Amino acid sequence: MRVKITRIDKTLPLPIYKTKGSVGFDLVTREETIINPGEIARIPSNVIVQTPKGYMLLLALRSSTPIKKPGLIVPHSVGIVDQDYSGPEDEIRFQVQNVGDQVIKVERGESIGQGVFVRVEQANFVEIDRPNGASRGGFGSTG
Repeated sequence: MRVKITRIDKTLPLPIYKTKGSVGFDLVTREETIINPGEIARIPSNVIVQTPKGYMLLLALRSSTPIKKPGLIVPHSVGIVDQDYSGPEDEIRFQVQNVGDQVIKVERGESIGQGVFVRVEQANFVEIDRPNGASRGGFGSTG
């Protein structure tokens, strides 16, 4: 799949899949960012991505990030980038929160997050009077 991207700073590398079997591609940070305890920051990834039609871009921290940057989390668990978020000012940013008690420094060019393209389809909602199926109770209902 060919994906068009624009780098803000051409001295930083293009996104890269680290292995042949990688699902997520690593993104690097464009600016050094200091995140104080309790603070939420939006770290620029240096790219504007034209997500192909029929896909969304899912953003997540790399699995090594919590080990290298204890206390750094994505406050909403994952980031979702819509396919129409690709204008000239729409640089992908990682929204992160420092839930630790120490200042966290993210260096310019550091890879803290990754992106995954996920195929999606918009629903055509049809309202019905009653659902057909048994109520299962929800949380914990399967064990």
